[in-house]
Amino acid sequence: MTIDAFLQKLSAFVGDDYGRQFRNQFKDNAGSSELAMLAAPSRQEYEELKRAVAIMTAVEKENAAKLTDSQVAKIAEDACIDQGKFAIFINGFALDCRRG
Repeated sequence: MTIDAFLQKLSAFVGDDYGRQFRNQFKDNAGSSELAMLAAPSRQEYEELKRAVAIMTAVEKENAAKLTDSQVAKIAEDACIDQGKFAIFINGFALDCRRG
């Protein structure tokens, strides 16, 4: 699976009512429930992830499951998105690749 295909797979769950209910049950003090982001991303989270993936180089996309923390941080910074959320997305992609 490619990083673009993984992002597309998430699009089916953007703003999902059940996902939003699930996230509300586990939200943190900020109400963001970042760890549940891959199950039901908000529209804003999805758009941010799309922006980050769009600026990735071909080499970064090809090796997305093996990006270092500093590479993930740099991409997130360049895309002006939260580094933690992008790291969760990349880690979710890496796990999905391992599941095969």
